[in-house]
Amino acid sequence: MTSAPSRSVAVVTLGCARNEVDSEELAGRLSAEGWTLVDDAAQADVAVVNTCGFVEQAKKDSIDALLEANDLKDSGRTQAVVAVGCLAERYGNQLAEQLPEADAVLGFDSYSDMSSHLTAVLNGHKPEAHTPGDRRKLLPISPAKRQEGASGLALPGHGDAPTLEPSDVEVASPVSTPRVIRARLDGRPWAPLKIASGCDRRCAFCAIPAFRGAFLSRRPSDVLAEARWLAEHDVKEVFLVSENSTSYGKDLGDLRLLDTMLPELTAIDGIERVRVSYLQPAEIRPDLLDVMANTPGVAPYYDISFQHASGPLLRTMRRFGDRESFLTLLDDVRRRTPNAGIRSNVIVGFPGETEKDLEELEQFLVAARLDVVGVFGYSDEDGTEAESYADKLPTDEIEARLEHFRTLTEELNLQRAEERVGERLDVLIEAEEDEDGELRFVGRAGQQGPDVDGVTYVETSDERPLATGDMVSVEVVATEGIDLVAEVR
Repeated sequence: MTSAPSRSVAVVTLGCARNEVDSEELAGRLSAEGWTLVDDAAQADVAVVNTCGFVEQAKKDSIDALLEANDLKDSGRTQAVVAVGCLAERYGNQLAEQLPEADAVLGFDSYSDMSSHLTAVLNGHKPEAHTPGDRRKLLPISPAKRQEGASGLALPGHGDAPTLEPSDVEVASPVSTPRVIRARLDGRPWAPLKIASGCDRRCAFCAIPAFRGAFLSRRPSDVLAEARWLAEHDVKEVFLVSENSTSYGKDLGDLRLLDTMLPELTAIDGIERVRVSYLQPAEIRPDLLDVMANTPGVAPYYDISFQHASGPLLRTMRRFGDRESFLTLLDDVRRRTPNAGIRSNVIVGFPGETEKDLEELEQFLVAARLDVVGVFGYSDEDGTEAESYADKLPTDEIEARLEHFRTLTEELNLQRAEERVGERLDVLIEAEEDEDGELRFVGRAGQQGPDVDGVTYVETSDERPLATGDMVSVEVVATEGIDLVAEVR
């Protein structure tokens, strides 16, 4: 039974691009059930807040968003606030007890029947709060057995919709192709596209596998169907997201599935660029690098999760590699793609981190010439191995190390941006702005990932008009911080 047409919902998204996919799938489900989607939570009967539970600051931002949405009950149309997403999945009933302002706290298992839950909330029946559990235990240990074991398992962003009939989806698909359950929540010319969920790695500092589950690939046919749907909805760039893209296909019996799927994605009519995210250095294969470098339409972009560069400390983190092997990997990337854009994240202040470890990290960062580096200070995460480690560093020492490396990487990233002056790049135009009375366009080069990697400001003459969604060839003429300034030539 569908909800009354007059009922409206706003989906508020926090966190990463994977959460954005989950939000658009939720929006597609609700739209199919008769809900009206609105952008402004103040104009919605229900505000659904898709939370992030990754690190302490993300948790705080999510709670702040829930409290802000709750305030709308006094000033706007909003009648209820519902928490979903990673924070809700990870803490469930504990979050519900500590945050009574949320009218419901729902886990991933609730997504397929979200309309019924929201209807119940509006009718004054508060659903029982989600009880957290280790989602790694929901799938077989053997990757080869997981696809069969995933039947009926809630997998946000995978588009599985057993409760919907083909006529219910936003865009009807041919019977012979997979159905797509998704609604666009913005007009951007790019969109994230989930290729897998979960992670099998056991990094000592990371809680994600416990609440996102074991690694599970989406079938290529589903990924391609959703990419075609996105192209039909004016998307020019698809951003492939997962917790670990280099594991894609291992549970489908072929680790080269990403290699074979990339050319199929770039061949889709309307898709002009495909971007791959989150590569684990220990799992990057030469064959994958070859395909990324030699397939027209694949962005020259390498999002590689290094986390540190000291071999001994990486072992303590339950990771692999060291400064020398990482620099060799970067040489391999640049030999294939000389103008590659490369980003990474590092953690400082991990338990037991020594001055020698810091020297290794600094030497690596100076030599690596990365375009963007996110630097994070270590903090204990509930349920992780590192939470029990000895040799914890004082908070003020972690803050000092964080400040030093953020200052260092900011300078190194500025230098890397300046090295791009004179390069020719392909830029996807995403918006326009007025700069001191002069119109200029804002976009991203293939070397710049969404939201966190800087932008390219494109200047053009009246004879060369541009519009959002255009892919243009430009020459970089200057920089503004890590952002690039370019001209159409």
